[in-house]
Amino acid sequence: MKKILCMFLATLMTLGLAACGSENQEAASEAGFRPSLDTSIECSIIVAGGYDNFEALEAEFDRFNEYYPNVELTYTKIDDYNNMIGMVLDGNDAPDIYVNYSWMYGREQYQSSIDHAEDLSDPALGLDLDCIRSNIILNTKDGTLPMVPVFSNTYGMLVNNSLFEKEGLSVPTSYQELVDVCAAFREKGYENPMMGFSNEETTSLFTLTAYPLFCETVANDPGAVEKLNALDPSAGEYMRPALEKMVQFLNDGCVDPAACAEIADNYDAVILRFFEGDVPMMFCSGDTVSGTKKRESRSEAFIASPFTYTFAPIPISDEGAIFLDMPNLQFSVNKDSQELDMANEFMRFLITSEELNNMAQNKGLVSPTKDLSFNSVYAAFGDVPESRIMSPEVIGLTEDAVFQMRQAAYGVGTGAMTIDEAIAGFGTYTN
Repeated sequence: MKKILCMFLATLMTLGLAACGSENQEAASEAGFRPSLDTSIECSIIVAGGYDNFEALEAEFDRFNEYYPNVELTYTKIDDYNNMIGMVLDGNDAPDIYVNYSWMYGREQYQSSIDHAEDLSDPALGLDLDCIRSNIILNTKDGTLPMVPVFSNTYGMLVNNSLFEKEGLSVPTSYQELVDVCAAFREKGYENPMMGFSNEETTSLFTLTAYPLFCETVANDPGAVEKLNALDPSAGEYMRPALEKMVQFLNDGCVDPAACAEIADNYDAVILRFFEGDVPMMFCSGDTVSGTKKRESRSEAFIASPFTYTFAPIPISDEGAIFLDMPNLQFSVNKDSQELDMANEFMRFLITSEELNNMAQNKGLVSPTKDLSFNSVYAAFGDVPESRIMSPEVIGLTEDAVFQMRQAAYGVGTGAMTIDEAIAGFGTYTN
């Protein structure tokens, strides 16, 4: 009788736990994405972009098909994307969803990519825009939202955490700490405590040094931003604090420009040089970091002596690191899509913390969501105080103004110009 009673009680407990588990699963399902259309619908959705491949997005296609098994989602690459997307959107085979960029907004040659875009701020669409950091969402004159970030980007430094641990040093969080730790590494025999790409102005170590400081200078000065965007020659003076700090950084011996000039490009070569294992800190962008995982197996040095690494903001300011927060890749929905309802349904599925974080993790880029702690590589950026976060989207700087700053910083960094000459040339720099 005792055995029978025990078996009976055990059965009741098992059934109770199963029921509890079922209720938890239902609650989780209710809290997540729930289809709003007929799940038996058959249709095709095309997403267009400039990537050669987009495995991270295709993984999201597979997840979406768990809800809508008869929807065929395809990613297609368009060659010379920036110049061709307008023509493609005007054609007969226009995509349903397409990659867009903030810098295209307001430029006549890219107007078609804006004109074809649905207003994603419409509450009826049900997109969870609150999960995205507001400072990287495009600000438009009419308050519409033609695109929404699916990846973000920033500037910083790859950190060889194993080297810091081996030498008993801490990753710097202020400018003086940066100078001191570079000196400490030199004393320990490291020829290049910091390195970075320096052969072109785009994402060169000079840009990565000066741009965050430049944003800090003009962040709360609408008059400065207006002059800079108008390419007013007098606005060049706003670059002086950033350029002076950059020169100080170079003079403090943290980097050897000659050694940096040996790095052939700001992606593959930067990563493989860092994987040699003798560079404690390497300047780069989040785009570069996205390629690290795939290149671990291509580096004989890393295979022989693997190490842990993270990506951290560069503490170039006296007040500490600046998190320069920028959108990277953004999606627009073609308002003329023949499958507009399903295109919007996929966007509603994708624009959530869970899916955006999944895609960012798979792609290796920075997530646009408010929580960066899920990815240990980028977690340091989540610790930067809000007062130290700078966003060109919020500040209002145009790509034309930023280009002038980058050219000036490159000229000063390479020694081709003095600070005064660089400032005087603001508004005259061309490709």
